[in-house]
This record gives sequence, C-alpha cells and structure tokens, in this order.
Amino acid sequence: MRTTAVDNLSVDAALLKRYRNSLPSFVKPMFAEPISIDHGDGSAVFTAEGDRYLDFFGGVLTTMIGHNHPNVTAAVQEQAAKVMHTSTLYLNEPMIELAERICRLSGIPDARVFFTASGSEANDTALLLATSYRKSNQVLAMRNSYHGRSFTTQAITSHSSWSSTSISGLDVNFVQGGYRLRSPFRDLDDAAFTEACVDDLAQMLDMVSAGDVACLIAEPIQGVGGFATPPDGFFGAFQKELDARGILLISDEVQTGWGRTGEHFWGYEAHDIVPDMLTFAKGVGNGAALAGVVARAEIMDTIQVTSFSTFGGNPLSAAAGNATLQALEDENMQANALARGNQLTAGLTPAVEVNDWIAELRGKGLMQALEFVHSGSNEPDAATTAEFLERCRSHGLLVGKGGLYGNVIRIAPMLNVTEAEMDEAIVAMFAAIDDINAKR
Repeated sequence: MRTTAVDNLSVDAALLKRYRNSLPSFVKPMFAEPISIDHGDGSAVFTAEGDRYLDFFGGVLTTMIGHNHPNVTAAVQEQAAKVMHTSTLYLNEPMIELAERICRLSGIPDARVFFTASGSEANDTALLLATSYRKSNQVLAMRNSYHGRSFTTQAITSHSSWSSTSISGLDVNFVQGGYRLRSPFRDLDDAAFTEACVDDLAQMLDMVSAGDVACLIAEPIQGVGGFATPPDGFFGAFQKELDARGILLISDEVQTGWGRTGEHFWGYEAHDIVPDMLTFAKGVGNGAALAGVVARAEIMDTIQVTSFSTFGGNPLSAAAGNATLQALEDENMQANALARGNQLTAGLTPAVEVNDWIAELRGKGLMQALEFVHSGSNEPDAATTAEFLERCRSHGLLVGKGGLYGNVIRIAPMLNVTEAEMDEAIVAMFAAIDDINAKR
C-alpha cells in the first residue's frame, strides 16, 4: 500500500513521525527535514512525494551500480521464484559461483571466502581468524578508523563520534594513519610522511606489545573517517615491518573494493602488497545484504570447530552479487570510475583553490571528499558542512557527511554514473558553494 499523508502532514513528515515512534533515538535520518526514498532508477532516486534527486551516496556506497539495474533486478527476481534461503549447510550454486569468483578476484593465493551479512560481521570474523591463528588478542588499527558497529569492531574503531563502548576483550593499539591534514607529520612529503608513520608503528610495537600481535586491520581509504587517503605505497612500507614480526595484515575493502577507486579493483593494490585477508561488503550486492572475508586457506582453516553462516551467501544475495560483478565486468565500470573520478576532480578543484573554507579535495575515483574549515584556519567547520549538505539537497543532489569532526562531505556516485550526471552534480555543488558564500 502506498504511503499517504495523514493528520495534515506531508507524506515524508508522516513517515518521520512513525520513524521516530518506532526506531531507537540513536538512529537518525539525514537532513533537517528528512526525505523518503520510494524508488530509484540508475543514479536517480525519487521520494514518496515524487521529488527527484541525483544520488551520489548510494545508501552509503552500497547501491554501487545504480538503482534497479536490469541485470541485478532480473537475477534477484529469478532466484526469488526458486528459493530465497538455504544457509551454508546446503549446496547452492549461486553461493558457490560467487565464492569462486571472489576468490579469483581477491588476489590472495589459495583463497577461501566466508560469507556474512554485513561488513561489521565480516570484520568481526577477520579478527576471530587473526587472533585464533596468531593465538593473541593484541590487535593494531589505524587512527581515524571505522570498522563497524558490532561489539568487537567497536573496539577497533578510532572515531569517538561512532564509538559506543570502550569495553573489549581485545588489546587494541592505534597507529598513525593516512589522515594527513591533521597528522603531526602533515608537513612532510609523501616518502617522509610514510617513513615517519612506519617509525611510529615500530616504536609502538617495541614499547607496548607483548611481541605476538595478531594483526593490523586498515582501510586503504578511510570511509567514515572522511575518505582520508594515504600516499601510494604507504601500506607496502607498513607490511615490511609487520612481516618482520609475523603480524597479519587485514585490508578492510568494505568501501574501497570492486573498482571504486578507478585505478585499481581493490584499494590495497595502490600499495604494492597482497594482504593476508580482506573483508568486503556494501556494493557487491548492489543493495542486497552480502559481505564476507577472504583469507589464505591456512588462516581460514585455523577454525577447527563446525561453524556456518545463516544468512551469509544465501541464494538471493548471491544471485545479486553474481549479477553485480558480471555487470561491473561487462560494462567496464572500473574504467568509468577512473574517467568520471577525473572529471569530478577537475570540476571541483577550482572551488577548492578560491574558497579558503574548503581545506582540501581528496580521495580517488568515485570516492572523493571535501573537508570544510573556518576561513583562514585549519579549525573544523561542522556547521558549514551541514549547510553544504542541505544546500546540495535543495539543488537536487544527495551527498554524504563524515569525518571525525563532522566537517567532511563524502561524494560517492554509482560506478556507472554518466558524464552528464557528473556535470549535473558538479553544477549543484557549485550552486551550494555560491549559496554559502552569499551568506558570508
């Protein structure tokens, strides 16, 4: 039944009232006046009231190849008519086909994949594997990181605005990462910055570890952290130090995977490494709940007890995953991500150069961010960021927000976004900038 307005409220206002009466207070919709998303087509979404928006956030980088992509829709419909769920206790070809495909694409030798239903669960599983394999509860993570909302992944999240508890069975230490704008090493060039962060890692291990650290988990580009992007080769230098101590490296590819950076299929490839494990989620199902962890067989097989995943790799999600990955390949979307990412960078760079309240444009491919500060300083400006978000929406564009201080706009279009749609988005963002400048 289609939602209608009630009690003299608009459709969206009526939905918001029901939302607030049934969901917990810590779950908050975006925008001062939240909007519904009733349906979508490609890069566009439509509210229950019929308003159209260009979607450059994709449900937090999850609707990766466009709303209602015909191949994915057809695959899901066909599978739903057969069987929607079996669990890993039974053989189902869509799951096995997807596992074979992801193992091959992962770049990890002798790979095995364990499917889960979310990125939080995937990262949780990766930590279970690493700590079991290394027989240690000591874990390293990066400053400004976010890895999920589960009890375990909260322990490795170095982002106070998203950290709901400090209680954990893990012994976690946070090392210097790729968020250069506010790093004590920010004035160094790429090589010196990387060397300083590796030196910090080595000193930290010498001083605070018991010598048997299980792993370092890291996002090649930090997602919730505001698309903070380290220099290429950064994690290659890290891995040399880790390998010398037998420490595993986990690449959290929940947001960077599947060609989004344009230059590479996985974020880790910018660093001339192959991780011991990688985790994935979000875009691979183009909206279907699909995630997992890939590891070498010797690491994966460290779990000796019987285990299974109820929803991980269920036939419906696996069908969506197979169709999504096939469309990525058939439509050469990684190349499009590179081309449209270059278009985005070229389009927004002039705005950064002339507005001193935009500290920088950063990121790669279709994973880019603008960080806002108070004019003439490096002080975060969350209020202007929120205003920019609202102004983009008023000009028909949906973008995301993030960063430790809530002062970063995240721009993450569909991987098959068109040149014309990118131009439309750039025009909308310039209009939002003009709106803000007009009030200064």
